[in-house]
This record gives sequence, C-alpha cells and structure tokens, in this order.
Amino acid sequence: MPVRGNRLIGLPKRDACFIEPMECLPVTRLPDGPEWSFEIKLDGYRASAVKSGGRVDIYSRRKKSFNSQYPYLVEALNELPDETVVDGEIVSLDDSGRPSFHLLQQFRSQASRIHYFIFDLLICKERELTGLALSRRRELLQQFAKPNSRIRISEQFQVSASEMLSAVRGQKLEGIVAKLKDSAYQPGKRTGAWIKYRVNRGQELVIGGYIPGRHGFDSLIVGYYRGDDLVYVARVRNGFVPASRRQVFEKIRGLVSPRMPFVNLPDEKESRWGDSLTAEKMKQCVWLAPKVVAQIEFLEWTGGDRLRHSKFVGLREDKDPRLVVKEQTVE
Repeated sequence: MPVRGNRLIGLPKRDACFIEPMECLPVTRLPDGPEWSFEIKLDGYRASAVKSGGRVDIYSRRKKSFNSQYPYLVEALNELPDETVVDGEIVSLDDSGRPSFHLLQQFRSQASRIHYFIFDLLICKERELTGLALSRRRELLQQFAKPNSRIRISEQFQVSASEMLSAVRGQKLEGIVAKLKDSAYQPGKRTGAWIKYRVNRGQELVIGGYIPGRHGFDSLIVGYYRGDDLVYVARVRNGFVPASRRQVFEKIRGLVSPRMPFVNLPDEKESRWGDSLTAEKMKQCVWLAPKVVAQIEFLEWTGGDRLRHSKFVGLREDKDPRLVVKEQTVE
C-alpha cells in the first residue's frame, strides 16, 4: 500500500477507538524460519493507546482505563498523530534494563522506570491497518510513532530460533514472542500467528480462594482454566509483605462465594509437597468468585500438576481470568 509523505493512501477509514488485543498462543517449542520474526516477551501490562480528538486514552486488554495510573505515559503519547491506535505493553525496567513486573506494582514510587513499548500500529490518522501484513504495519509504525523518554518501539529480531533463545536465556528474560510477518491483526483472536514461549518459571493464575490469616489471609488458593474447568494447582504463601498482603485482600474480600470453584478438589490424601487440600483442610478455606489474576513464580511443576515453591509477584489487572491457561516452561 503506497505511502506519500505523511498521508496513507487507499486504506479504509475508521474512527480511532479501543480495539481488543490480538492474543498469543502459548507453545512449548519455538517456530523457526524466515517467515517468523521474534520479540522479547515483555513482563508488564498489555495496553492499547488511542489518540482521538487530541485526547489520549490508555486501556488494559479488558478496556480498563490506565490514564490515572500512568498520567506521564498519557502525556508522552500525545506525540502520536491524531486518530491513531497502537498496541503495546507498559513495562518497568530495573537497574539492568530488564523488565520487572515487581517494580511495575510500585507505579507511584517507581514512576521514572516505567515506559510504554509499542509493538503494533492498528489505526493511523483515521486509516485502518489491521488487514495489512505485520511487516507492513511495522514499517508504518516506524514512520508515524516517534520514540521519546517514555515511549519506545519494541524491537524485532530477524535471527534463528536458537540464537534468539540463547540471547534471552543469557539475559535472564521472561520469554519470546514469535509472529508471522504476513499476519493480519485479528482482534481478540488467538490464531497461532502470534505465539509466546516462556523461558522462566512463572505464569498468571486465577485466585479462587484463600486461607484466613494475618492482614486477611495466610495463603492464596490458585489455579488455571482447562476449558470451562478451574484446576487447583497451589496454595501461595510466599512473596508477600504486609502492604501487598493488604492490597490483595482489599481486592478479593468482596468476592466471597459459597461455591468452591475448583473441579479437582478435595484431594484424597496428603502430598509429599504439602500442596494438597483435603476435605479436612478445606474447612479452613474461604472461596471466591474467580475474578482476580495473580502473577506467580515457582520452582517447577510436579508430576501431579501442582506447583513447587510458589511465590506471589503481583496482581494482573489486565488479564481476563477465563483466558488463564497452563503455560509450559522449558529447560
């Protein structure tokens, strides 16, 4: 599609508005070949930015406004052309320049570390780009979205899968996103044209209950969806400080439910790892409507599909609980 100066020619018109993000399919093996491009999997909040009528709005993947939380990003995104929509990730960088979801939770005290990484251009100057190939959208992104102190363009790498994996492991990063260069942008879809490959041991999990304790709870009861079923995998006690424990309890205390949401409880017997929830232990539990997602790190999956040595990292307010599935980690 031709581009003349700063005008997009021949593309359909569309009002700039929130577009549901295209999803990545979790995989256990990286694809390879010249038809794929690679990006670093950023450990942050997926966010769409819309500039329309001179106003910038930043939305989570569930269309929750991020404007009050990140006003400095709103200001920085004012440099986008009007009637434009971009897709990206809100990320906090540690002292080594690596994404840190933990620091992102401290968005007030760590504001100077927080950036918005743009990786796709969906509407530009009232022209819709979603039907174009990713490679073409990226060319236009480089032309129309200008980086500044807060805004960055997510880098794409044209290397082999083994080279990309070696680099990500060497930098101790979360994982890799691979995208087909000729893929159109399909809002809300998980087609396999975009895939994510996790290197570290951690993932999002749904909070379905808790065991009471100091500051509201002693441990969180978490799991993932397998189809329509919520599968219990761990009781998470580690990773909390009093402030984060209070924050989480304020988020979940209004979700108390008489219904136990997990399909694989109670456990029939105690496990060697102490993660079992027998009928007797379940008498201590408070069950919740499964509406809150947490980022959890862990040592490994056990043969019984449970987590060993799990640790709370933060809440994921940008995630739809129904889309939380088991993500395989790799050696």
